[in-house]
Amino acid sequence: MVRSGHVVMLCALVLLTLGVVMVQSAGMQVRPLQEDMTPAASAAVSGVSAESLLTSRTSLYLLFAVTAMVIASRLPIRRFADRLDRVVWFKPGGDLGVLVIGSLMLVGLLLLVYVPGIARVEKGSARWLNLHIPGLESIQPSEIVKWAIIILVAWYAARMASYKENKLRNLFSGLLPVCLCAGLIAGVVILEDLGTGALMIVAVGVVLLAAGARWMHFAMFVTPVLGGLVVAVVAVPYRMERITAYLDPYADPSGSGYHLIQSIATVAGGGVFGRGLGNGLQKFGYLPEDTTDFLFAIVSEELGLVGVLIVILSYAGIAWTGTSIAMRERSMMLKLTVMGIIATISIQALINLVVVTGLGPTKGIALPLMSSGGTGWIMTAFALGLVVSIDRTREYAMGFVDAGASEDEEIIALRARRDSEIELKPTLADRAGLWGASVMHAVHQPAQLAPVQMAVEDSSAYDTHPIDDNEMEELLGDPVAVYSETSKPTIFDRFRPANKNASRAPEYTPGDERSDLFG
Repeated sequence: MVRSGHVVMLCALVLLTLGVVMVQSAGMQVRPLQEDMTPAASAAVSGVSAESLLTSRTSLYLLFAVTAMVIASRLPIRRFADRLDRVVWFKPGGDLGVLVIGSLMLVGLLLLVYVPGIARVEKGSARWLNLHIPGLESIQPSEIVKWAIIILVAWYAARMASYKENKLRNLFSGLLPVCLCAGLIAGVVILEDLGTGALMIVAVGVVLLAAGARWMHFAMFVTPVLGGLVVAVVAVPYRMERITAYLDPYADPSGSGYHLIQSIATVAGGGVFGRGLGNGLQKFGYLPEDTTDFLFAIVSEELGLVGVLIVILSYAGIAWTGTSIAMRERSMMLKLTVMGIIATISIQALINLVVVTGLGPTKGIALPLMSSGGTGWIMTAFALGLVVSIDRTREYAMGFVDAGASEDEEIIALRARRDSEIELKPTLADRAGLWGASVMHAVHQPAQLAPVQMAVEDSSAYDTHPIDDNEMEELLGDPVAVYSETSKPTIFDRFRPANKNASRAPEYTPGDERSDLFG
């Protein structure tokens, strides 16, 4: 059965594969004809061959990114979230202390780009750290922080929302601390990269609003945030030049407006079907940053409208299926994590498309999973792998019903998942919980099935494989015969806390997984 997580992974693979091909195509160069070479031989050396494509640096990054996505998709993310949610943060500091410590750690990671010896400055910007590892010579800390802050804020927002009254709806004790911490982190990023810093602010805002923060409280931050962005633009001359070039690029066509003009010309040159893969013209010294921030322009020129639709539909597929995963998720922290990841990728892609098509001022922000860049590919793929893991283990979580649910609600909830695939260490009790009608038939409690048959559907189809007493003993862990007719356990006693219907609940054995969860 195709799941939402499979669609997310498929769309990511499409973008990564297309990114490798287009980065190689955009990196083609025209070399002067050597004396001892024919024009055909010179063209072969200058072009892209199958060997050069498979052994290129971008192909190595593709391998790293796919590996990271697969590893993340198999992580027991739900177990990590459950354990983290059960941690009691003692004084001093409590939840706020963890938020502050986490924020300071992220700020420290960002400040490493200014440490002599490991910092690498490129084109006047200090954004990278030298690793001196073959194939991964440098990393970009802002790419790591961009995803780490989503998880940190999602955890904090879930903790605040878990109180009887959502503390995020309180400005001073809930919302203000997380906004200040996120603002500090984003402010350090903005020093070198305005686009990524602004993206982090927007993504954090989406997470907090999804967690229940008040819109009116956010309105109070609009003026300070806009004021800070204006100061960041005015303080750096090249940022002001980009704004003026956007307003009138032809005022200085060979200077500040050159980049925008060439980008628009590249996009317009492709038409419907494009010039053909590898046959673009603008990449030969006309369009700057053609393999990174403006790769989408090369896609438009060489693949035309068809290539543009493939890229846009791939991002739309990630956004749509990711949102559906978040809507179905019951864990608040995991729900907010998915929302933050999907919002970050979608907004970043939208900003890049707006810039490349000339609808906004030039800004150096990459196209996710496509623009050349090792750290960005690996971290984005890892984040999407977490989304896949959350979706993969969702039915396992659905096997646990709320402590306050009625018997009928429990039956309906479990029988609704009867055809779902349990992928995370399913136990016999898990499987039995999804066979609701058959289990109830086996323990001889037909009276409880009546409302379910009326509310859901005819259960006769589920009685084709009834569970005998021996299998029931294995499911419940105790001989069925030891229970009287008035106190026989139901399978739901294995899924609810021990203090609910304690008179009927069987004793948990030492090390029982359910007793560990509800202990």
